[in-house]
Amino acid sequence: MKIRTAIAADLPTIVSIYNASIPARLATADTKPISVDSRLDWFVHHGEQRPLWVLELQEVAGWLSFQNVFNGRPAYQKTAELSIYVSPHYRRQGIGQTLLQAAIAKSPQLQLETLIALIFAHNQPSLQLFGKQGFERWGLLPQVAELDGVKRDLVIAGRRVNPTENQKDVASYIPSEFQKFDWV
Repeated sequence: MKIRTAIAADLPTIVSIYNASIPARLATADTKPISVDSRLDWFVHHGEQRPLWVLELQEVAGWLSFQNVFNGRPAYQKTAELSIYVSPHYRRQGIGQTLLQAAIAKSPQLQLETLIALIFAHNQPSLQLFGKQGFERWGLLPQVAELDGVKRDLVIAGRRVNPTENQKDVASYIPSEFQKFDWV
């Protein structure tokens, strides 16, 4: 198992995994599949401070992106929004949890102090995933989305990342199997 920075050749798989989430109406406000071309700018804007990672088994099983919040205004530079998507073939196998734990562990090196996630209130698996990793409900945007004629709420989940704590003892909350991952 390996977590690495995504490369351009991964983009079709990243888009395919994303598109596979659309029909369930749980993880994205997109209602129709997107194209690889439509994600080129998004892909290019990821870099060292806001990486895009893939988790590989025999193939890319999932991905995680760090994104600027509030249009990247300087006052929010120590905050990032996380997005996680897992291939349907690998769901419920700990891929999302592994990626999220990696993001938390690496946040101090990315000079991040706060992580947020925007999660539909009816997406219980994602709310549980983030909750188990110390994210709390920081806000609710009621009925801000409409999916197939149904109004949906959006939860703002957040977690502070204490750089001092993480640098001292990352191993205390990262499972031993995670510590074996290769980082490229």
